[in-house]
Amino acid sequence: MSCILSIETSTDVCSVAVSQDGACIFEREDHSGPNHAVKLGAYVDEALSFIDSHLIPLDGVAVSCGPGSYTGLRIGVSMAKGVCYGRSVKLISVPTLELLCVPVLLSEQIQEEDALLCPMLDARRMEVYAQLFDRSLKEIRPIQADVVDHETYKSYLDEHPIYFFGNGAEKCLEAINHPNAHFIKGVEPLAKNMFPLAEKRMMNEQFEDVAYFVPFYLKDFVAKSPKKLL
Repeated sequence: MSCILSIETSTDVCSVAVSQDGACIFEREDHSGPNHAVKLGAYVDEALSFIDSHLIPLDGVAVSCGPGSYTGLRIGVSMAKGVCYGRSVKLISVPTLELLCVPVLLSEQIQEEDALLCPMLDARRMEVYAQLFDRSLKEIRPIQADVVDHETYKSYLDEHPIYFFGNGAEKCLEAINHPNAHFIKGVEPLAKNMFPLAEKRMMNEQFEDVAYFVPFYLKDFVAKSPKKLL
């Protein structure tokens, strides 16, 4: 097993964790808003100090690679690359929507064998970034930017119970009206849940090129006009 530093900045939550031998041994989280530029550096410094003080060799850095907030992903990946360069360790990317599934599966809330998981991240208006998995995290439908209405997932809902979760699911409560639709609240992508996915990628030697890796934004960045001060 490995020691992995995990970084998650794809939403407003900023989180950092350290795992060793398949268990989380350090974690820091900030839920007060998009403060990644302020909080992330301090959390990573704390995590590295913890690793060094316990004489634990760091094997890799895992980072949530998107989709999600353009700025948040960029900050997280930049920090991950910096640690990889400085410590000469491997870079591991963890898809954000797959990460969202981990706490749902660990909670054992889903009992139906044929159930599907639909993690959702908020995009714009009624749009979400969504993906469909079965209970073994086999992809059933690839990531898409969905404009959600009552027909969006109907063909899947007619055949399977589907559990929707993530900050994008909350705005779809009224749009998705089907007896097979279930909603789980309070699920966020957090660094402390990354280690099962990161460990698997470490064992399979699924590493990223530190120099050329970029986050998966899914959609191009759209700059907003600055507010007029006068």
